[in-house]
Amino acid sequence: MAKEELITFEGEVTEILPDARFRVRLESGHEIVAYTAGKMKKNRIKTLAGDHVTVEMSPYDLDKGRLIFRHKDSGSGGPRPAARRPQFRRR
Repeated sequence: MAKEELITFEGEVTEILPDARFRVRLESGHEIVAYTAGKMKKNRIKTLAGDHVTVEMSPYDLDKGRLIFRHKDSGSGGPRPAARRPQFRRR
């Protein structure tokens, strides 16, 4: 049996929930709970409240989804500066 075709939607992260889940408001106004896809975890892509994302959903359960892409905003200003580590002398 073939895998059912997944549906993709655009939305905005409204709230960060425990266990790496997010509350996302879709463009249609519907709110769902979504988790981060494995490739986003592997590449350490951080998602914050207010980010514009693409969500993939199964046609069987339209209350849950998977974040598959975080869109870059024009006002983001590029990559975040890395935190400076204190310099220690090794003896």
